[in-house]
Amino acid sequence: MLTEKLYQAHHNNPTPNILVIGDLMLDHYLFGSATRLSPEAPVPIVKANKESKIIGGAANVASNLIDLGAKVYLGGVVGNDEFADDVKKLLEAKGINSQLIINDESRITTVKTRVIVGNHQIVRIDKEDSHNISADLESSLFAFLSPYIQKADIVVLSDYNKGLITPSLSLKIITYCNSIGKKTLVDPKGLDYSKYEGAFLIKPNRKELAEAAKSENISTNEDLVKAARVILEATKATYLIVTLSEAGIAIITKDDYTILPVAATEVYDVTGAGDTVIATLAYCLALGFNMEESATIANHAASIVIKHIGSATTNIDEIIASLKND
Repeated sequence: MLTEKLYQAHHNNPTPNILVIGDLMLDHYLFGSATRLSPEAPVPIVKANKESKIIGGAANVASNLIDLGAKVYLGGVVGNDEFADDVKKLLEAKGINSQLIINDESRITTVKTRVIVGNHQIVRIDKEDSHNISADLESSLFAFLSPYIQKADIVVLSDYNKGLITPSLSLKIITYCNSIGKKTLVDPKGLDYSKYEGAFLIKPNRKELAEAAKSENISTNEDLVKAARVILEATKATYLIVTLSEAGIAIITKDDYTILPVAATEVYDVTGAGDTVIATLAYCLALGFNMEESATIANHAASIVIKHIGSATTNIDEIIASLKND
């Protein structure tokens, strides 16, 4: 059974060494209560009574991997500000090596502030610069990353379209990975998937796939597969894994497809669920699971984290319990 296989692999196989490269951000949460409207505008007055800061973006992928049991290196760029210090301190507290993170004087660290009342998000405020990193910084980062790519079992590109994963850097990393036999998994963003050409796996959600494939509507499995194969043809990727929200996860190749039904019974917040899926796929593939097994495990991992408010993570014991209850 998959539960026993996962337990044995997690406890007996060598610890996977995974390199995550991507856009780093700080998720800032303000929790409070609201009992009246403002006299200044028709908006609620929120009395904040709790605040938290959590690493987000590619750092959340790394956080998920740590909790699954992987050894993780994280490459990326932050600004030169107090929020960059927050990110690095949180990474250190989590046990994530941050020596591959570079401070870029030309940008501010991305911060997403969410105001939560009860179980509902009232507003999100973003501070960010999303211009591409400079050619010099790109060269420096790739030079830093190359030895860690060589040591990694899997390389994950976590693209949030904030300027780090430029087309040239993305293709340089993927080409290098392929030249030394390393699989690259991509969590994509934006409309141009040509920058992911040669990746082993690309993981869009349904909306991202429709936009990238220039498909007006994906309402049937046939629509889904048709759109996916546009991307597969353009990128030469081996797999497209499409997260389908309440419909589960689709595994699509140029010749076949499988849809795994959703494992979730309760949904409170989908924030960070995509990070959990790509992290779990990377961890399981590094342990030697096949794609359907990895996607099944990732489906259950996502079903756990969406029961929590904000970006959450899970662990192998929780996933095994979910698999047993399915």
